[in-house]
Amino acid sequence: MGRGDSQASIPCSLDRNIKYAHSTDMASYSTGQVAQELGIDKKTLLRWLYAGKVAEPKLVKMPASAIRVWTERDLKRAMQFKEQNYRKGRGRKKSAE
Repeated sequence: MGRGDSQASIPCSLDRNIKYAHSTDMASYSTGQVAQELGIDKKTLLRWLYAGKVAEPKLVKMPASAIRVWTERDLKRAMQFKEQNYRKGRGRKKSAE
């Protein structure tokens, strides 16, 4: 029995499956995927989240971090905000004077 054989039976914490707290039936997206779908930089989307301009999606807490899980509904809300407030290549729309 070699050294590699004896260690193969020891369970590793990295081997466990991490289950998310959302349904797998619905499509879900990461913040980066939503930003890409919107055609904006991820930093822009995060700025909108921090400023409260876009509703915060569900936050799933992991042992060492937390991730945002975006649903189709969250994506549509972000799209609506972008259409109303943002112009491609020119940043945000100027207010009517």
